[in-house]
Amino acid sequence: MLWYATAGSLDRQTDAALRTDAIGLAQRWRESGPDAVIEAIAERLATDVDAAAIYLFVGPDRQRLAGNLDRWPPDLPEGASWGVGSVVRDSLPIDARLHAVDFSDNYRVLVGRDVAEKGRLRELLAEGMAWSAAAAVFFALMGAAVLRRAVEGRLRPAAQTAQAIAAGDLSRRVPISRREDEFDRLGESMNAMLDRIDRLMEGIRGVSDSIAHDLRTPIARARAKLEEALAGRDDPAALRAAMEEAIADLDHITRVFGALLRIAEAEAGARRAAFAPLDLSPLLAELAEFYGAVAEASGQVLETDLPETLEVVGDRDLLAQAAGNLIDNALKFTPPGGRVRLQARPAGADGAEIVVTDTGPGLSPADRARAGERFFRADASRGTPGSGLGLSLVQAVAHLHGGELTLDDAAPDGTATGLRATIRLGGAHEAR
Repeated sequence: MLWYATAGSLDRQTDAALRTDAIGLAQRWRESGPDAVIEAIAERLATDVDAAAIYLFVGPDRQRLAGNLDRWPPDLPEGASWGVGSVVRDSLPIDARLHAVDFSDNYRVLVGRDVAEKGRLRELLAEGMAWSAAAAVFFALMGAAVLRRAVEGRLRPAAQTAQAIAAGDLSRRVPISRREDEFDRLGESMNAMLDRIDRLMEGIRGVSDSIAHDLRTPIARARAKLEEALAGRDDPAALRAAMEEAIADLDHITRVFGALLRIAEAEAGARRAAFAPLDLSPLLAELAEFYGAVAEASGQVLETDLPETLEVVGDRDLLAQAAGNLIDNALKFTPPGGRVRLQARPAGADGAEIVVTDTGPGLSPADRARAGERFFRADASRGTPGSGLGLSLVQAVAHLHGGELTLDDAAPDGTATGLRATIRLGGAHEAR
């Protein structure tokens, strides 16, 4: 752009001046013929203070009629109208920009300008631009090197932390400066990710320990029963009883693994493909009808408070299992004569809440904080059947549907015992 605005501008000015000069001579030719052109050339040469003008007027025989050139320049071929070449003026060779115009009757005029000074100016501009470009490249490279070192310095702690993590040191974290720039935000994100990975690893170790602990007992019991049956194989009734108990223990193990697989599917989001619009009210009414018979047999009362319709988007089977787990837990820990209440209501723009309240002993705040962990069982519930996976599944289903599971006292003011479990389901856009 600088070259176009300087050297290019000089060339355009020269061409414009030559074109204007040639038009003026052509006008004089049309008015008065060759004599007028000869007179005009003489006037212009007389007033050329800078001695930069070049003129040559030739006749049909290409003989010189006027101008300050002796002959037609060889660098401008016959028939060409524009050119740059060397001409001899006053016995001195000069570089000139030339423009030729043909008149009628085979007369021809050559108009030119000495461009030696402009050529030197162009060389000066080119040299200055070359030095400027070299300086710009130098400073660009220096700036790139400084920027690279600065970026490497800021990223080095993150790279060292990643290398330490890859080597097995999961306790390392990216140090955070006080600049609060993009690198600090990257470090905070990496630390949050590492904290999450650490919690997941702890969870995996805890699940592995819990599986080994919880499954060891039924497996050992099944083995002992089968060994007893083998020892007393002459007693068909004892053999049958031992096999039935072993089958029951194996069924319990199968249920534990089935629950773990369903939790893993929900946490991984593998069931989102089954999401569809559904009405929660009839689904919960069916669950209430089924568990109502169970409650009646135990001397309990299952109450419902359901709207006529409650449209949500989700997995029907998982939502039914989650709500069923809450109702089953509430009935399990509610004494005879107690009450369990199942409620549902809209929440937000297109979400919903499923609430199960009981009149059982409830949970302490410490136990409520751990209730969603796999295989966790409060001290008061260790004597009851179960594997400690029910609330883990409920929590995974709630998260899959863009919501959460919360556990509170049945009465916020503490005037009554019991537990209130709430599944909050997010909207359809959150679930997706």
